[in-house]
Amino acid sequence: MTRYMPATMRLKRGRMGTMCGRYATTRARQELLDEFQVQVDAAGGEIQPDYNVAPTKQVPAVLSRRPKDAPEDEDAVRQLRTLRWGLVPSWAKDLSIGSRMINARAETVHEKPSYRRAFARRRCLLPADGYFEWYTLQDSDDPAEGEKKAKRKPQKQPFFIRPKDGAVMAMAGLYELWKPRDDEDADWLWTCTVITTNAPDDLGRIHDRMPMVVRPDQWDAWLDPELTDPDRVRGLLVPAMAGTMDAYPVSKLVNSVKNNGPELIEPSSDGDSSGNHSGALF
Repeated sequence: MTRYMPATMRLKRGRMGTMCGRYATTRARQELLDEFQVQVDAAGGEIQPDYNVAPTKQVPAVLSRRPKDAPEDEDAVRQLRTLRWGLVPSWAKDLSIGSRMINARAETVHEKPSYRRAFARRRCLLPADGYFEWYTLQDSDDPAEGEKKAKRKPQKQPFFIRPKDGAVMAMAGLYELWKPRDDEDADWLWTCTVITTNAPDDLGRIHDRMPMVVRPDQWDAWLDPELTDPDRVRGLLVPAMAGTMDAYPVSKLVNSVKNNGPELIEPSSDGDSSGNHSGALF
């Protein structure tokens, strides 16, 4: 699975639960415009490389939508925008729910009240270089050592997982627009979530879930707001095949959201122990 995992490093099997609470997206604005054949650049400001994306941050996203105030018969146009990671449904009373809605499961996203309307008409692509996962290390099978370890906080090693071919990961996402009910003059807040799926066997021992990636030949259909049939939309979601992703340990500096730089995605062949876990989401 990985070229960089030290021989002495042993991992417990991936735990069940949510995944993808941190990822990297470093493509330049023009590269995103070209790669996704964007027609309207609505991102505003400058898109900066982010090697440590965390929930509630603004992230680049590609979506198709009719221009504001355009007539109903006008076609949707492909746009580049920045969205707040952590979907806030239109019916939510406040923003706090967004921090708990960073991931949506592919198996149930079409039927969950929080996601089904967005799944029908408000789908997006979230460009990423790769994503991070944290794994619990298991160093010894000695019962005495096990008792000692049970009294200590488990040690976790961050890994970076990315496509082997270096291509952009177009993560399947949903977006919503929200504003406070008691403030009609407030600006609309654009938020998003990442759709997740079962990880292939070679990654499943690290974590059972991973981002759902949309293949380039399915981008047009995935972004089409006129395609609303749940079964047809679900047919566009195909889990990654085994052997297509690379995974390797990286510095524990990524544990803190305060750290952000290319060193966070560099291989750490010795299971680097610098930094601490104070900022970890896992």
